[in-house]
Amino acid sequence: MSDLQSGAYAATGERARARVSTGTLFGQVMFLVGIAIGFTALGSLVGRDLSYGTARVLGFVAIGMLFAQSFVEPLRRGAAGMTWLFGLSLVLGLSLGPILDYYASSNPAAVTQAAGGTALITLCMGAWGTATSKDLARWMRPLSLVMLGLFAISLLLLLFGAAGNPLFSLVVLGVSAALLVVDFNYVRRHADEDDVIWLATGIYVSVVNIFISLLNLFGR
Repeated sequence: MSDLQSGAYAATGERARARVSTGTLFGQVMFLVGIAIGFTALGSLVGRDLSYGTARVLGFVAIGMLFAQSFVEPLRRGAAGMTWLFGLSLVLGLSLGPILDYYASSNPAAVTQAAGGTALITLCMGAWGTATSKDLARWMRPLSLVMLGLFAISLLLLLFGAAGNPLFSLVVLGVSAALLVVDFNYVRRHADEDDVIWLATGIYVSVVNIFISLLNLFGR
């Protein structure tokens, strides 16, 4: 292919990418987040009768899948990335099944409050990140790494029955909420179609972190 042809194809690609509006990208990201949450809900329903030992094993699998996606680029894009995200969501839901079933039967108000609080925080942080004029992209990597560690710790604490420290839950809640602001800000200012899956994964994990933290706080 000649340099002229290569330049024409590159220009066409840039124009095609430019036509993808922020609203479209936002819709794609949140569509994937919604499906991922649906898989988690389905997994928690299917896995409600699992033993706690099995749930713990699945929790380790979910953590491993999340770390793998964070460091293996092909798992963040295309059909493979989408399949990995939905698989992660289902496995995580299965691991949470016995825990959520316990809360639903012993303290259903805590589950309702945690779900409502998660929706409210996500809405507020998303609006903040979208509306702010500042470019927050430089905070994405450090907050993402911190959130990965906190996600692993909070999930393991929950699965092993050791969750309950309100200070730790507040830290997880604060970091996850901050990362939501950064993620939504990134969607508005920098994202293209190649970023949709990994941004959806980050927002999904932040939402799960917030829900678990609120569940720990309300269900103490």
